[in-house]
Amino acid sequence: MWPYHPDLLATPVPRYTSFPTAAEFTASVGAADADAALRRAAGDASLYVHIPYCEQICWYCGCNTGAANKKHRLASYLDALHRDIAITGARLDGRVDVRRIAFGGGSPNAIAPTDFVRLVDALTLHMALVDPVLSIELDPRTLSPEWGQVLQWIGVTNASMGVQTFAPELQAAIGRIQPDADIARATDMLRKAGVTSLNFDLMYGLPGQTLEQLEATLRRTVELGADRIALFGYAHVPHMLPRQRRIDASALPGQDERFAMADFGYRLLTGAGYVPIGFDHFALPGDPLARAAAQGRVRRNFQGFTDDAAPSLIGLGASSISCFDDVLWQNEKNAGRYRMLLSQDILPATGGVRRSADDRRRGAVIEALLCNGTARIDADLLAEVSGRLAPFLARDLAVLDGGSLSILPGGLPYARTIAALFDPYRQDSARRFSSAV
Repeated sequence: MWPYHPDLLATPVPRYTSFPTAAEFTASVGAADADAALRRAAGDASLYVHIPYCEQICWYCGCNTGAANKKHRLASYLDALHRDIAITGARLDGRVDVRRIAFGGGSPNAIAPTDFVRLVDALTLHMALVDPVLSIELDPRTLSPEWGQVLQWIGVTNASMGVQTFAPELQAAIGRIQPDADIARATDMLRKAGVTSLNFDLMYGLPGQTLEQLEATLRRTVELGADRIALFGYAHVPHMLPRQRRIDASALPGQDERFAMADFGYRLLTGAGYVPIGFDHFALPGDPLARAAAQGRVRRNFQGFTDDAAPSLIGLGASSISCFDDVLWQNEKNAGRYRMLLSQDILPATGGVRRSADDRRRGAVIEALLCNGTARIDADLLAEVSGRLAPFLARDLAVLDGGSLSILPGGLPYARTIAALFDPYRQDSARRFSSAV
C-alpha cells in the first residue's frame, strides 16, 4: 500500500491541466491577445469544442453547463458557435493543420445528432483538417441509436462516458441515476459505431461510499472493457458550485478513507492489466495513451492526460480555453454574453494569462513530474523549493539525483503536491483547489 502522510496532503492543490492555472486568469488578456495569437499560429494544433448543456444536471458536476430544456437556447448557442468557428478559422487562414478535435461539455449529445453533423461540417469548411482524431464526451443516459449512426458515419474513434459509479444508492446521492443496463447498452453501441478508445470517468470519495461499492464499480468497468479509466476523487466545493449543496456533506469519506480508496483502485486496476498514467488514470496496454506512456510522450492539457503532441490547443465555445506557448485565454463563460460578443464578430476571449519564460520553465517541470514522474530541475528552482521538498525526500516519496527529481512508486499520490512546490502562484488554495487525493 502507499504510505499515508496526511500532513503532506493537507493543502489542496491544482490538477495542473495548464500552467499557470485558470485560477491566475485575469481580464488583462482578451480579444486582442487571442486575435494576435491566432493570426501568427502555424503548424499543428488541436481543437476543443464546448457544448455547455446537459439533459439533466448532476449535483456533483463542476463543468460549465446548464439544462438543455429550451430549444431556442440551444439553437441560439449553436448559431454563435458556428460564428466562433468561422471567425477563428478566418484568422488561422489555413496555416494551422488540425489533427485532433475534441467535443466536450456539458454533454455534446444534449444537442441533436443532425446539429452535431452541422458542427463537423462547419469545422471542415473553416479549418484545415488533416485526418483528425475525433473524440467526444457522452452521457450514456441520453445516447440514442441515431447518435451511434452519426458517430460511425463521421468517424469518431475516441469517446468518454461519465459513469461515476454503478451503485444505485450512490447515484441517487449525487443526482445521477443511470442503470447498469444504460451504460452497457451505450458501450455496445459505441463499439459497433467504431469507437476503439473508450474511457469511463469514475469517482471515489462519494457520500457514503464504501470500498466494496468502489470495487464493484471497478470490476464492472473492467468487465465492460473500458480502454481508459479516469478515477477521480470527488471535490466537494459548494462555495464555488452551489449545486453541490444538495449533496450530504456529512456522509463524505474522510481524507484517510479517500486515500485508501485511491490506493485500492490503483492496485485493482493495475492488477487487471491496466497501465497507470499518473496515480488516477489508467489505460489498457494497446491503447494509444498507454503506448505514449511507454515512450515518454504523455502530455497534460485541459482534456487531462493525453498523447496529443500538438503544441497549441484552440478552444471554441463558451468557457473553452485556448493554450499557446506564450498566452492562455478563456472564452466568455456566460452563454448569453458569449452569443452577444459573436453577434458583433468579436472574439469571445475575456480572460487569460501571458506566459513568461519562467512560467514556461516551471510548467515544463510540473508537466514532466505529473506525466513521466521525473524532471530536470534548474539549480535556482531547486534552491527555491529545497526546504519544502525535504519532507518528501526524507520519507522516500521522491529522490533527487543531481539535477533530476524523480517521484518514487510510493510517492505517486503526492505527485500533484510535489509538482505544486514549483508553482509560485498558489494562494487561497483551500478555497480554490481540490484535495490532492
